[in-house]
Amino acid sequence: MDHSTFYEETKTKKLILSALMAALTCVGTMIIKVPTPTMGYIHPGDGFVLLSGLLLGPLWGALAAGIGSALSDLIGGYFIYVPATFVIKALTALVAAIIFRRAGKLLHTKTTLPALIGSGIAGETVMVVGYFLFEIFMLSVFNRTTISAGVIASLAGIIPNIIQGIFGVVIASLLHPFLSRLTQA
Repeated sequence: MDHSTFYEETKTKKLILSALMAALTCVGTMIIKVPTPTMGYIHPGDGFVLLSGLLLGPLWGALAAGIGSALSDLIGGYFIYVPATFVIKALTALVAAIIFRRAGKLLHTKTTLPALIGSGIAGETVMVVGYFLFEIFMLSVFNRTTISAGVIASLAGIIPNIIQGIFGVVIASLLHPFLSRLTQA
């Protein structure tokens, strides 16, 4: 097999895995929804957001996570959230992927539980902060509230997002050992 054929097969495999992770992220976000007081919902999709970054790397993982999550908001009727969700979930996967790779190099392994948990927490912190800031923006611009009122109102979303993030880290930590074998085959 020449070099160009190997490169094309690798690129095709990465594209297929990215599409699969985007689909799993979308379905994981939509299939189980626990409503929150802030008109959002807690869902297991963040596990797939993290797995996208952990399995596919920063670029492809960010794209898969962002597309899958934004598609879920689009299908679910959360139209105003689509652009923010794309950016926030892409950054969540990106941060998790970068930290996971660095932790793997430091610990000389890619499958340690501390690396999975640490990178997941870092990624989910991006999600919690991202939606907090977006809610402030939404309240300030569309509801014409003051920024301080927006901050106070947006605080209600932090706990549900932290709970969602915890579930995401647990799901990613449980599934990663199995899915990483499949993506390397």
